[in-house]
Amino acid sequence: MGGVEYVELARTETERGELVLRERAPDEPGPTILELRANGVFVMDTVEVGSERALATAALALVDQPRAVVVGGLGLGFTLSEVLADSRVERCSVVEIEQTLVGWLRDGTVPHGPALLADERVNIVVADVAAAVAEAGPASYDLVLLDVDNGPGYLVHEANAELYGTDFLRAVQRILRPGGVVAIWSANRSGALAEVLSSVFDAVEEQPLDVELQGRQTQYWLYVGRCP
Repeated sequence: MGGVEYVELARTETERGELVLRERAPDEPGPTILELRANGVFVMDTVEVGSERALATAALALVDQPRAVVVGGLGLGFTLSEVLADSRVERCSVVEIEQTLVGWLRDGTVPHGPALLADERVNIVVADVAAAVAEAGPASYDLVLLDVDNGPGYLVHEANAELYGTDFLRAVQRILRPGGVVAIWSANRSGALAEVLSSVFDAVEEQPLDVELQGRQTQYWLYVGRCP
């Protein structure tokens, strides 16, 4: 974005690298725009949030009673916000590996964060999502949403590759109740992911989702595994 001026709000170094939160003025009158970057790579901002919201709404529509939900990846909180907008949700565990990112939402560095995390249904778990799933009790959730990357082809960290493998998906299956669903977000169609899901779940769906970004329509994919 040539000519756009950013102000750095916060920066941290973790064992996974650098995490930066910065802001810029909007093109039209309105609140400032926040942008999150990891190791210099754009992760998300507060303008184009359609994909984060679409993940939640599409996944929630797949479950009759999504009383207990896991969201893998906090980001700037827009997937969580959409989950909490569903009155059927009684509790939502958000698994985020970066403690500092949780802190930025909790202390108001991300302005909408405090109210979001104050919802009594929210439980923040600072951990790797694979470890959190392994520690969860069997048949304890109705819906698991994974939005830690833009799918297996666009990993934020190389270690995340295991989240698209058989062992992790079997662990997810263990914590799902009958009729429960895992929904994985992907920026591109992935036959390999569909194949791995099919090796674990009897019912697998590949859903294209149309999302408007920067005034144009683009297509994302939702990969779904359903328990009987």
